[in-house]
Amino acid sequence: MLRFLLNNKLITTDKPPGMLLLDFVRYQERLTGTKIGCREGDCGACSVLLGELKEGRLVYRSVTSCLTALGNVHGKQVVTVEGLNMEGLNPLQEAICEEGGSQCGFCTPGFIVGMAGFCLSDKEASYKNALAAVDGNICRCTGYKSIERALGKIVTLMQGRKKDGGDPEDGQDREAVDFAVDTGLLPAYFKTVRGRLLLLAVEPKSDGRKSDGRPIQGGADGPMERGTNGPMERGAKFLGGGTDLYVQQHETLPGEDLHFLSGRESMKGIARVKDRCIIGGAATVTDLMESPVIQEAFPFFDRYAHLISSTPIRNIATLAGNFVNASPIGDLSVLFLALDARLLLNNGASTRELPLRELYRGYKQLNKSPGEFIELISFDLSGNDSFFHFEKVSKRTCLDIASVNSALRIRMEGDRIADAHLSAGGVGPIPAYLSGAAAVLRGQLLNESLVLRAIRAAQAETSPISDARGTADYKRLLLGQLIKAHFLTLFPTVLRAEKLLSI
Repeated sequence: MLRFLLNNKLITTDKPPGMLLLDFVRYQERLTGTKIGCREGDCGACSVLLGELKEGRLVYRSVTSCLTALGNVHGKQVVTVEGLNMEGLNPLQEAICEEGGSQCGFCTPGFIVGMAGFCLSDKEASYKNALAAVDGNICRCTGYKSIERALGKIVTLMQGRKKDGGDPEDGQDREAVDFAVDTGLLPAYFKTVRGRLLLLAVEPKSDGRKSDGRPIQGGADGPMERGTNGPMERGAKFLGGGTDLYVQQHETLPGEDLHFLSGRESMKGIARVKDRCIIGGAATVTDLMESPVIQEAFPFFDRYAHLISSTPIRNIATLAGNFVNASPIGDLSVLFLALDARLLLNNGASTRELPLRELYRGYKQLNKSPGEFIELISFDLSGNDSFFHFEKVSKRTCLDIASVNSALRIRMEGDRIADAHLSAGGVGPIPAYLSGAAAVLRGQLLNESLVLRAIRAAQAETSPISDARGTADYKRLLLGQLIKAHFLTLFPTVLRAEKLLSI
């Protein structure tokens, strides 16, 4: 049985754990404020908030319910737009009305939910963060300016929050929730959620089964500990966030036998162990963005992540899920190929290590058995002599599928390149590790001529095809331009842009 809070109501259901949350709230609970739009996570009309306890903190994140399985909300709180209603309009709704931010109204619930997520966040009450909270929501009527003005009003209300307020035992969680409730931004029941989720977490499972209906089996489940839940049932399909699987298999997946990896705390951590970064396979893109380890190693990672997807998708999309999706233009796959990442594969009985570059055998073909899942990802954390850069070209600057993407990691010794790893997507049937181009770079003096030789090598070892995102010649040209962008961004005082770009 699955148990979770839906707004202020305790839900216990035996519906299939693969059922989509969107369908459950609309057709089982008749909460029709959550709209059916694209069913691909693009429009945001189905947005809800997920509240969960993380290390004692109550954290709310927006997600697209059209791509979220019921099995991934067990033990959490789901907040729909109905859960934000009060005696009259709440200030979020009033701001939208006063600024003319709703015309046809279809997108409005998703924007209201995103605004509520901003109010429940412990991030700085800035206009930039308010915009980020609704970056996954599309409106086809207003032109957005009226919605942006409404966001400005919410920011003004939120700036009254005291940074040193709240119960010291609950810290920022209590501060954000208390402020939102005490100022009338959100309903009073939000103050009770933390205690109710604690009760759900300790409630015994009398039927001796996991939240997804599977028998409970032994295994480590610490923050970064290795371990399994025992042998996986034959035929079970592993599911992380599901943000891509549900797009491809939205009709069949809800009824399949699923094993939910996002519920395994041992697969969510991000830690530095000596000179390596260790990441659990179920860590989300948001987890990466918020990790001090990632922030220290890659100061520009937030910018890269904003090129990859919207906030609601980043909140549930997992790193390992992006890898095994095996898209030839998978952004995270390309990014981590350049980091020369290694994988720990687990089949429930044993583990094996594999370089990420050896995971891909052909289009959507993996060096992985159906019974294996990616438990951990690791890569080297080099010192100040190491440089990294990621680029992509797409029809939209952000939140779009790439025509071509590329990443470079390079380690310098004086004026020479001691080591290099280069990758690209959209230039072949798999996310490509460009070993030939990397070999051209290693041990060489960095100059414009070397960069051009590396570009020629990269173009020679790729095989792009013409499709809706561009011709083969265009993609080959883009690859060269992205490699130039890597070097000009990382070494602006060493390389002459006018010379490199003129060729």
